[in-house]
Amino acid sequence: MRILFWLLLLANVVLFALIQQGWVWRNGPAVQAQPGLNEGKVRLLEDSPDLTPRASVSAPPAVTHPPASNSSVSMAASSPSATGANVQSCLEWGDFSGADLKLAADALSGMQIGNKLDKRQVNQVIRYWVYIPPQKSKSAVQQKVAQLKSRGIKEYFIVPDADPWRNAISLGVFKTQEAAQNFLDVLRTKDVRSAQVGARTGKQQATIFILRDVNSATEARLYSLKKDFPGSELKNVSCAH
Repeated sequence: MRILFWLLLLANVVLFALIQQGWVWRNGPAVQAQPGLNEGKVRLLEDSPDLTPRASVSAPPAVTHPPASNSSVSMAASSPSATGANVQSCLEWGDFSGADLKLAADALSGMQIGNKLDKRQVNQVIRYWVYIPPQKSKSAVQQKVAQLKSRGIKEYFIVPDADPWRNAISLGVFKTQEAAQNFLDVLRTKDVRSAQVGARTGKQQATIFILRDVNSATEARLYSLKKDFPGSELKNVSCAH
């Protein structure tokens, strides 16, 4: 019994010594306990300027495209195809004869078109005219002419033909009855009451004006000018020379 007592006592002493040395028994091999922290030497990671996260990866720089050059934009805006400012047109304006021929020629001369203006002669078939019927005498003709001038009618033609049109006063000739009637309406606004529209057969030479490579501003002026010549036709044609 004494031997068993001493053996148990020795085992307790050994166990106590192991516990004092920091060793424990946990269903397996002994695991050494970690030493206590020295609180005086602890530093937080955020307080250290030398510590930076090495695992962080900076995002790649965004790819930006340079804005379009101002010069390229301005060149595109000023190109003839974009603005249409340099578009050229070719036109024909006619047919003119008698008093209207001189009036139209003077109007075109005032536009200073220069070498862009040409003309050609055609045979005009007279179908309708605006006229004042034949007067009984030359003095009656002169009296009627004076009345026309006082009403602003400066272009006319005294017919020298033999009867039945001798001493008639032609105020304009037209290819269509509608054009002749439009001109007569204009005369009515000027208080010309004795004029009338009539059919007349025959041929005479007439002039067609040709305008080449004119700009849009000149073209607009021509269409405005055409209103003063109701019997005329202004149209765009091919610029092939």
